[in-house]
Amino acid sequence: MDKSIDSIYQEALDELDGVSAPEALEAVQVRYLGRKGRLTAFLRNIASLPPEQRADTGKKANIAKKKLEEAIRQCGESLKSGKGNAGEQLDISLPGRPATPGSLHPITRITREICDIFARMGFSIAEGPEVELDYYNFEALNVPKYHPARDMQDTFYLSDNIVLRTQTSPMQIRVMEKQAPPVAVIAPGKVYRCDSDLTHTPMFHQVEGLMVDGDVSFADLKGILTTFIHAMFDAQTSLRFRPSFFPFTEPSAEVDILCVMCRGKGCRVCSHSGWLEILGSGMVHPNVFKSVGYDTTKYSGFAFGMGVERIAMLKYGIDDIRKFFNNDLRFLRQF
Repeated sequence: MDKSIDSIYQEALDELDGVSAPEALEAVQVRYLGRKGRLTAFLRNIASLPPEQRADTGKKANIAKKKLEEAIRQCGESLKSGKGNAGEQLDISLPGRPATPGSLHPITRITREICDIFARMGFSIAEGPEVELDYYNFEALNVPKYHPARDMQDTFYLSDNIVLRTQTSPMQIRVMEKQAPPVAVIAPGKVYRCDSDLTHTPMFHQVEGLMVDGDVSFADLKGILTTFIHAMFDAQTSLRFRPSFFPFTEPSAEVDILCVMCRGKGCRVCSHSGWLEILGSGMVHPNVFKSVGYDTTKYSGFAFGMGVERIAMLKYGIDDIRKFFNNDLRFLRQF
């Protein structure tokens, strides 16, 4: 038994001499001093020796254990100071690994660009909860319970009265509840719908806009959106307004832009029509004003909403919305 403890101790020291990394040091420690380690097992077997041998053997084994623990500690200190057990000094003057410079995600870039454009036109920015009351997400926006327009949006319900917001339009209500006209505000943020394919994801980003004052007309809406489109793309990008339906605006219009890929000649991206749908808009419905206590005989306003991913895909020529969320560095480094 005496030779066995000496042999185990010497083998451990021999292994420590070849240690050059913290991971290797930890492996040696586990191999000899761990719960199932060789030295640990030796100490447990002392009880099986004849009584007259137990004291001396146990004493030598404990001394060997303490010496090995100290040797492991010293080895660890040597590794921290940059020296291996062989005394080799690491050259700390060598250059380190260069840090890869980061960049803004394309969604963040486009969101900031949208906000900057509208800020220059006098709009303020409002942000609010992503977990929203049904009242703000639907009812106050002229979409009462059981209204067929609710089928236009596949909603994540957390309870009967709480949803993951399907749009950032609830911020329009929250702002108007606290602020008397004039109002000029945009609301960027994440929204959620039960949808997923090449052009839709369950979570995406929107920017809603609202302007209310004493004499706001559809002409003002067209002027604001035309200015925005020209700033986002270029002055040669034409717009057209198509009649549409949204429960919280009347009249309502979809806004198309001249295809940024083919300049109206027709291509696969625009389905050979020459136009691309980009956002929805309209004059605020009187029922929305009534829900916040605005006098509909004094004030009028317009609202609009756009998908940030949609703008980014057109701006950067991206054909699959899922690329924004796959965290593929080859894709992200392009921005």
